[in-house]
Order: sequence, then structure tokens, then C-alpha cells
Amino acid sequence: MSANKKSKKVKFIVGRSLFLLAAILTSLFSWLSPAFAQQKFSGTVFFDYTFYLSNDGPITTPPPNNPNFKNNFMQFRRVYFRYDNKINDNISFRLTLDGDTVKAVDASGKADDKFRPYLKHMYLQINNLIPEADIKIGMADTITFKMAEDRWGYRSVAKTLLDGYKDITGKDIDATSADIGISLTGKLVRQVRYGVMLSSGEGYSKPEKDKHKKISSYLQLIPVAGLSLVGYLDYEKQDVGARAYTYKADMYVEFIPNLTLGAEYFVYRNDKNLLNGERYDRSGLSVFGRYNLVPEKLNLFARFDRYEPSNLTDLDELSLVIAGLDWAPLNSSFKLQPNIWLYDYKDPLKKNDLIFNLTFLMSF
Repeated sequence: MSANKKSKKVKFIVGRSLFLLAAILTSLFSWLSPAFAQQKFSGTVFFDYTFYLSNDGPITTPPPNNPNFKNNFMQFRRVYFRYDNKINDNISFRLTLDGDTVKAVDASGKADDKFRPYLKHMYLQINNLIPEADIKIGMADTITFKMAEDRWGYRSVAKTLLDGYKDITGKDIDATSADIGISLTGKLVRQVRYGVMLSSGEGYSKPEKDKHKKISSYLQLIPVAGLSLVGYLDYEKQDVGARAYTYKADMYVEFIPNLTLGAEYFVYRNDKNLLNGERYDRSGLSVFGRYNLVPEKLNLFARFDRYEPSNLTDLDELSLVIAGLDWAPLNSSFKLQPNIWLYDYKDPLKKNDLIFNLTFLMSF
């Protein structure tokens, strides 16, 4: 056989092989692409530049003998990285990594304040196993303040009332945004929706320490389109003879064009919270609103919170006013959110704190 014929034969074999390989890969990709199309990676970053506009309040006044006090600073407050996989119309999976600075020391005793990731969500969601209902199993969002957070819409600026209560007051109310357990949410009819959850009660950042579980539930009524009334209750046994409850009532108004209004009020009762042998309650009220000035470009938002750390203690109440702008100069994936925080204290010996934040929200 001549060299020319051998060359043509080799080219034919190689060409046929490449064709078959391309056909196989095309078929394989066509078969797999629907599955790939259901997978999604997303991320969100909250970054702040903070400046203290006052210098005589309990937050903004430098503590004695503290040379490291900063009246302006920059920080990454949150970094989320999320993976979603919608397996089919009835089953999906979510994994979310969060990031925060963990106060720690290394083996030599040197401060180690690296920004570290940790697990926030890892759950399986099953839809329509029960008609008009969703089931979540694993480490998932709690039902405590998810609806309020969605209506407030500015987790990048501030947590909602229950979520941020301990940050503001320093007092615990045993509320967490995610926990290990199982939840069921759905609707009975268009005007009536519900949610129940059984969880460890420890939150996403701690292992379960006892056999007791937290039971949470809510009922949402929609008497007219754009108006929601929500009642919430949770219960957890704390110890022998000690129980804890959270009662909450929300109202959301969304029938006015471009305007969302909301309010939430709660009372937290724990038999272990005692003052001179008498149980005291913690409570709070939040009223908020956001208005869309320019679609996809510019919003206004404002909020008023009232915190009561103990109903048996005088002069411990405080109020917080938050107001700001939400501006997307180029695209909704990048937002500038300048905002002002004003703390007002009932104790006449405490001066107000006034704080400015320039918040950057980045998402993909």
C-alpha cells in the first residue's frame, strides 16, 4: 500500500473517531445539561465603612485606657456563598457558607482574628409531598422572622428586630436565623398560610446540648390582597421546671404601589430569667418601611425599633432609628446604601449615639 493511501486511511480513521467522539460528547451533554441547568452558585457580600458622628454616647465614647478605640473603621460584615441544586420540580438542595471574624488566639497566645467561613444552611427541600406545602430537612432557615426579613428587605443594613436583639441590647432572647431540624410551610387556602418547625433550639453555630427541642409555629391571614396578619409562637423546655416562650405578632401592608410597610411586636418569656425571684419578660417593637423612587435604581428606607430588656427594670429601654438610601448606580448586583443609626436611651445619664454607615452590597 502506497504512503498516500496509508495517509488517507489514517485520516479517515482519525476523522471518524473524532466524529464519533463528538457525537458521544454531544449526546452526553444533551442528556446532562438539564441537570446542570438546575444548579446555581450565588454570593453576597456586605461591606461597611463606619464613622461615629457622636462622641459622648455609650457606644461612641472611647472606653477609659483603650488606645485601640476606633471612631471610624471598615469591615466585611457578612460574606455568603451559596450552592443550589434543583433536582426536579419536587426536590431541591441548598448549601450556604457564611463568613465572620472569630475571636481566637493561636498556640502562642497571639490574637487570631481571621475572617473564617462556616456552615449556615445545608438542607433538602421537598415540595408538594403534602399539597401546597414545602418541607425542609437539615440546617435550614427558621420560621421565626423570615417573613419580616423579606419585607424589611435590608439585611445588608441591619438585622430584623428579633435577629438583632442581642446585638443591640446585649441580652439573649434565644432567637436564631437557622437551626437543625424539620419545617413544614404551606397554605390551606389563598387567605390562610401556616408554618411549623421542630428544631434543636441551639441555632446553626452550636451543637445540640440537651434532649429538649424547640417547637415553632405561625399562622398568616391575608384578609385582602396586600395585607398580611401573622401570629407566631414558639416553645422550648429549658430545664427541670423551666420553660421559654416567644409570642410575636406581625402586620405587613403591600397594596400601595412602590411602598412596603411592616410592623412586628414580640414578648420573650423564660422561667430562668429572674429578678429578686420574680420572672421578667423581654420585648420589642419594630416599624419599618421602604419606598421605590426609581425602579431598579433608587429606594428609600426607614425603621424604628423599641427594645425592653426587662419589664421589671426601670430606665433600661432604648430606641433605635435607622434611615437611608439604596442606590444601584450601575446594576442591581452592586448597591451603595448610606445609612444613619440613632440610639436613644431612656436612662437620662446616657447620651445618644449617632453612627453613619456607608454600606456596600455586592452580589452575583
